[in-house]
Amino acid sequence: MADTGKIFGLPTATGRWIFVVLGMLINLCLGSIFSWSVFRKPLENLFQVGATESGLPYTICLTFFAILMPIAGGVLDQYGPRMLAIVGGVIVGLGWIVSSFAINMTVVSLSYGIVTGSGVGIAYGVPIAVGTKWFPDKKGLAVGLTLVGFGLSAMITAPLARYLIDLYGTLYTFRILGLSFLILIVLLAIPLRFPHRQWQPQLTGMLKNQQNQVAIDLTRTQMLQSVPFYGLWLCYIIGTFSGLMAIGISSPVGQEIIKLDADTAAIFVSIFAIFNGIGRPLFGWLTDKHTPRFSAIVSFIIIFLASLGMLTAGESDIWLYALCFSGFWLTLGGWLALAPAATATFFGMKNYSKKYGVVYTAYGIGAILGTVLSGRLRDIFGSYKYAFIPNAILAIIGILIAFWLLKQPERKPKYRNPKSETKLLAKNAMG
Repeated sequence: MADTGKIFGLPTATGRWIFVVLGMLINLCLGSIFSWSVFRKPLENLFQVGATESGLPYTICLTFFAILMPIAGGVLDQYGPRMLAIVGGVIVGLGWIVSSFAINMTVVSLSYGIVTGSGVGIAYGVPIAVGTKWFPDKKGLAVGLTLVGFGLSAMITAPLARYLIDLYGTLYTFRILGLSFLILIVLLAIPLRFPHRQWQPQLTGMLKNQQNQVAIDLTRTQMLQSVPFYGLWLCYIIGTFSGLMAIGISSPVGQEIIKLDADTAAIFVSIFAIFNGIGRPLFGWLTDKHTPRFSAIVSFIIIFLASLGMLTAGESDIWLYALCFSGFWLTLGGWLALAPAATATFFGMKNYSKKYGVVYTAYGIGAILGTVLSGRLRDIFGSYKYAFIPNAILAIIGILIAFWLLKQPERKPKYRNPKSETKLLAKNAMG
């Protein structure tokens, strides 16, 4: 079907960007989980627990986020983006609200960790899938922009949470945020939809350059048997290990190593969130412009240098702290755009949600390893600084894996008829 329709009264070519904006705003609510470091110290004081216990709700949240993401992806085409986003938004809000009645860290771990994490996992993949289907010609850029909200969320929610904690206390802050997120996500989800199967954009940019090639379109089983899948999966684990570990300890590191006060540390978290947001379209664009392998190697070089910087950081090294943690947040944002774009590039658009759901399990593994290890090292050695040693080592391993395994599949011409090739490419791109 030619690109002649309209969306909300606008030509399709322009109107489809509305879905990117809606995705940004939904992710702004979902990404509030990246503000968890602001809650850690108040919860440690409230319930008299250590760093391992205060990081547990965040770890469980990220774990259930990763578990529910592939499950939700498997039923997304069946129930549609609107229904899944609404269900996820309601569950996210309930998790925050129930946490406000917690009497100990176990309750917070169950409510915030399991309930909120599950809701985020259900809703998170929806804007990604919507953006990918509406922008087969600009996958990396569209996904990166959609996820900007997830990355920038902490810029707003971290200082807001800090303010509310000072004003109303930690538990009541959970309730206020929960009600707000529930209402906002449900309202923003109502307009979401996929394009008609026959719809296709005008063949411009990358899609036009590839019109004489056969698009890769692997089944999920074929994907699991391919070398690029394991390269992408392992690199994704390392990228999220580093980023999620850093995000979970951003505020405590600022307070304990750099000796910042709690309010200043919260402000830095909001600044780091800007880099998390920038990383998504930046690495999405790099992946479109070059290759997933190139983008992955760039990210691991940044992680390695940032880890070395934090190993030398001490009291009052504010600029070094700011530079290094900006790098960690930047690369995590980058991986959350790089991985979905690489999945579409390597394995095709057909049943994309199911395939990216499998790839996304790497996020859960990285989350568990990164957040648990950082807390344990802090409790054992008395400083978060030791967490940056495995970070640096894994960055080197990531560079080697990306170089040898994360290779772009070759695409060879199969049809001599350019018109037939164009139709086949557009059909595969639409899934």
